[in-house]
Amino acid sequence: MAKIQYNKTCLLEINKNLKIRKNALPVLQSKEAALRAESKRIRVRIKEMDEKIALMVEEFSAMQRLWAEFPPHILKFKKVNFVKKKIASVDILVVENVIFEEQEFSLFAYPAWFLQGIELLKRVIHLKIVRITEEKILESIDYARRKTTQKVNLYEKVQIPFFEEAILKIKRFLEDQDNLSKASQKVIKKRMEALTV
Repeated sequence: MAKIQYNKTCLLEINKNLKIRKNALPVLQSKEAALRAESKRIRVRIKEMDEKIALMVEEFSAMQRLWAEFPPHILKFKKVNFVKKKIASVDILVVENVIFEEQEFSLFAYPAWFLQGIELLKRVIHLKIVRITEEKILESIDYARRKTTQKVNLYEKVQIPFFEEAILKIKRFLEDQDNLSKASQKVIKKRMEALTV
């Protein structure tokens, strides 16, 4: 930490820094708790999405022979629209919607299940995109949580105790200096009285 200067100016500055950190600590602790809770919620959502995707893949595998007939040009992924949100002061992007480009096709030229197949594909792709986005959100929230935890630990275990100890040392030094000056004034006063008598 910084070197301590044993004077009133430094004492005032250290008091100011201590007050700032003591005021910021509860805010940081609540931010850390909010990020931790959000991280747990996202992990649960990712697990649920994995289960849904597994169920959809089972649906796919049940119709595996039929999928061989499905032409890949009918459905194309076009783009994803995101919405910016904040979770405990962390900026994240959330999937608003996924846009697909559907090629027109004749319902009479292709089997009847194609419409269902297209909808199923859309759901799976949408879910996978949302899952990937949730993983990225989880990464950014975990990173912010780690940084916040580091800051909380720095304040709690290093800076606040250092500033409190520095304040005590400076106060003791200033008191000792004051006592010494008073004692030396008394000695000088007694010598002056002894010389005048």
